Amino acid sequence: MKRTTAVFLAVLLFAAACDSGSGGGNTSSANVPGVTDTEVVVGTHMPLTGPAAAGYSKIAPATKAYFDFVNAGGGINGRKITYKIKDDGYNPATTQQVVRELVLQDKVFAILNGLGTPTHSGVLDFLKTNRVPDLFVASGSRSWNQPDKYPGTFGFNPDYTVEGKVLGTYVKENLAGKKACFLGQGDDFGKDSLAGIEKTLGPIADKQTYVTSNPNVGPQMGALKAAGCQVVLLATIPGFTALSIGTAAKIGFKPQFVVSNVGADPATVSKALGPAAALLEGVVAANYLPLTTDDASPWIQLFKKVNAQYNGGAEFDNNIVYGMAVAYLFVQSLQAAGKDLTRDGIIAAVQKNGFQGPGLVPLRFSDKDHSGYGGTQLTKIEGGKAVFFGQAYSTDDGDSPVQPYTGQAVTPPQNGIPAA
Repeated sequence: MKRTTAVFLAVLLFAAACDSGSGGGNTSSANVPGVTDTEVVVGTHMPLTGPAAAGYSKIAPATKAYFDFVNAGGGINGRKITYKIKDDGYNPATTQQVVRELVLQDKVFAILNGLGTPTHSGVLDFLKTNRVPDLFVASGSRSWNQPDKYPGTFGFNPDYTVEGKVLGTYVKENLAGKKACFLGQGDDFGKDSLAGIEKTLGPIADKQTYVTSNPNVGPQMGALKAAGCQVVLLATIPGFTALSIGTAAKIGFKPQFVVSNVGADPATVSKALGPAAALLEGVVAANYLPLTTDDASPWIQLFKKVNAQYNGGAEFDNNIVYGMAVAYLFVQSLQAAGKDLTRDGIIAAVQKNGFQGPGLVPLRFSDKDHSGYGGTQLTKIEGGKAVFFGQAYSTDDGDSPVQPYTGQAVTPPQNGIPAA
């Protein structure tokens, strides 16, 4: 009798455990934080205020707008995407606070497109410890490409060394003999960019750095002028691109500026320069996504439609294109991970790659490479607008040469939502 009772109790306990684990009839994904049969919750940290808010504050709302567009079409595998956006003011201490809230209180499935090299670097270990997928970081730091140390972290932007190699090659081939100098952010953003520039251009004549807490680059620009710099490569966020160019003009310093993509959106920098926006004319930069001015691009047509319908018709700039491109990639990742959505499953899906989107060059994702896009194309400001010239280039952050990329562009599906 005792044995029968014990067996009966064991069966009851097993059944209860199964019922609890199934979430009352949900799929096994219901055991995953942020995932139910009808919803997947992801979060991000973004500088909605602070020194990097200019331009960058538009990225997350654009990502959410594309998710709202997808949700209106039924979501992915029956799940609507909820995007929780928290302001960190581009302050690393605040980033740690809001990311902890997203993970421990909001129970997000993943962190998506957290922005900033100095900010996001401080949450890598926390996200790893809590086994939270850390997808498509909004920065080109090489820190995101450490699959052995941080298996759940993936970049999105071409890393700054890749970009630096392309920009350095441009200077070497088109501005040969001119004294080239550098101003960069005083963290891995600046260091990685300079490393790429010097891989192709050789040693830079004069190097200066800035910190985002001090909006005064007068000493740096004065030093570059005194050094006789004829070309200045900038690894700057938009506000500091404007400060650098505006300060140079005030002291009668007129080098050729060559600027990292992350600080070169014409609409954002022009707005920061105000009446001096004409100073942007002729600035060389880079991009790896379609330009807002290319109305013939089916990607721009799609993103403009989504922007009008779900983003309140916000001023359409490269930050909005960026935010929607990230969202499109995340939707593809959800499709590839399948209906039984798990954290390990989406990491495996991203590593498998095979994604096709608006990028001008391929994504580099694999089990051994967690960096994002593998190259970029050069732009020049003409008539206040960025215009592509030449062709796209691809390379890596090592010693591989910078080579023309000749692959074919793809178009979005007719309904604007990637298929499974």
